[in-house]
Amino acid sequence: MENPFLKKLLVFYEEDPQDPFNIYALALEYQKTDLFRTETLFRKLLAEHPGYLPTYYHAAQLLADAGKADEARATYEKGIDLARQQANQKTLLELERAYRMFQDDQEDW
Repeated sequence: MENPFLKKLLVFYEEDPQDPFNIYALALEYQKTDLFRTETLFRKLLAEHPGYLPTYYHAAQLLADAGKADEARATYEKGIDLARQQANQKTLLELERAYRMFQDDQEDW
C-alpha cells in the first residue's frame, strides 16, 4: 500500500536532510510500519541534533518498548535535562511523567 504522506516527507528529507524536523517527521511516520527505520532515524537525531527536544520523548518510548531499558532511561534523563536547559516546562512535564511511568513499569518486572 502506497503512503502519499510518507512520499512527501521523503521529498522534504531529500531536499534538506540536515533539517531535524524532516528527520523527526519521517521517524514518526515510519513508526506506523517500520520500527527499525524509526529507531535508526531517532538515533540519527540524538547523535546529530542533540538539542532537538521533541526527539527524546518518542525515542525513549520506542527504546523502552523494544526492551532497551538502559538506553530508554538515559534518553529520558537527557531529554529532561535538555528541557530544563531550554526552560520548556510543557515538555519537561511530559518527559517527567513518561519517565515515572517507565520507572513504574520497570519496577513491575
